[in-house]
Amino acid sequence: MQVLEFPGKFILQQNFPAHSKIILRTVYTVKGIGSMLCDQLLRAIVSRMKLRLICAAMVFCLVALPRLAFASDNGKPAPRFNAKTTSGETFNNASVKGKVVLLQFWTTWCPYCRGEQEIVDRMQKEFADQGLIVLAIDVGESKKKVKQYLQENPRAVRIVLTEDTNLAAMYAATSYPIYVVIDRDGNIADQMNGAGGERRLRSLLREAGLQSHQAEGR
Repeated sequence: MQVLEFPGKFILQQNFPAHSKIILRTVYTVKGIGSMLCDQLLRAIVSRMKLRLICAAMVFCLVALPRLAFASDNGKPAPRFNAKTTSGETFNNASVKGKVVLLQFWTTWCPYCRGEQEIVDRMQKEFADQGLIVLAIDVGESKKKVKQYLQENPRAVRIVLTEDTNLAAMYAATSYPIYVVIDRDGNIADQMNGAGGERRLRSLLREAGLQSHQAEGR
């Protein structure tokens, strides 16, 4: 990732507390998404508005823009992938054709992943007869760490480690969980960056043609 130098100097020249300058500089730690827009927003807001509005611009640059870009992949063919689960099963684009695949990118340190773990596991059981395959891909952690976590927090879905798939590199991020749904034709049906609760997860699956006969949660 690249931190833009000139805006960084511009922030340091302003009469903000030191901790505020640190926060503001994170606006520019963006993976090439909306950097120019962030520059314009910051300059306009610094001259006219208060710090809280600058923080709102920061949230927009770091959260909203990446989500908009993320959603733009909907309807496109899923990227070529391969994955091997901790139980030895192997999956790729060809092997899941005709199935609906829910990819959950998670980590052991993520409280939101832990909060939705039971929901995701339950959906695997509920939609199994409709051809749902859930692959829970741990990102960036060792086999030992994941194994220890699963001993204390067992899961009912297939677990994939970073070292056993190319998917983790495709969807690496700084916040989790990330959900990607692949439909029966091998296209990306829908995606979600961050926790959304049971209702939103069911909505993702509906985009791929799965229908639930149970009442939705929050």
